Amino acid sequence: MNLYTERLILRPWREDDAANLYEYAKDPKVGLIAGWPPHQSIEESGEVIRNVFNGKECYALCLKTDEQAIGCIELKLQGHTDMSDRADECELGYWLGHPFWGRGLMSEAARELLRHGFEDLKMRAIWCGYYEGNERSKRVQEKLGFQYHHTCEQVPVPLLQEERIGHTNVMDRKQWQHIQAMRPQGECK
Repeated sequence: MNLYTERLILRPWREDDAANLYEYAKDPKVGLIAGWPPHQSIEESGEVIRNVFNGKECYALCLKTDEQAIGCIELKLQGHTDMSDRADECELGYWLGHPFWGRGLMSEAARELLRHGFEDLKMRAIWCGYYEGNERSKRVQEKLGFQYHHTCEQVPVPLLQEERIGHTNVMDRKQWQHIQAMRPQGECK
């Protein structure tokens, strides 16, 4: 299933996205701040598509103009997140290729995924987090209306074999409905 916003298509990952994924995931500015090492090859990116980006609600983030994958956004459902063990709660995760930073694309994509999570999947709450120092991710979550929940001082980051400070935020259905009611008429998703 595809999801659409004014400028974006969120669609399932495909094998032929490996070269695009590698193009953005090899950049250390992208993965390291999110907790994963830069990709080393198109083959590695293909493995990630097959084995990591295979979740039921994992989407390639694509511009409508060319439908090429420029990032990833996912609702990690029960069993695929450590933020909640409830079936009616999930975790929002995302990253975006560096050339596309600063355009509001991730906020636009995340608004649609929040809508999908609350309206279509009937989630009670959606969790989201970021590591200390990831100010861009923090700002996206603030713009979306997530509320601070807690901070953990020693969060394992297994792919980088280190620990970091992690900040966790949450949005429940009532908060999301309130945010929707407050948005100006005609404002894009």
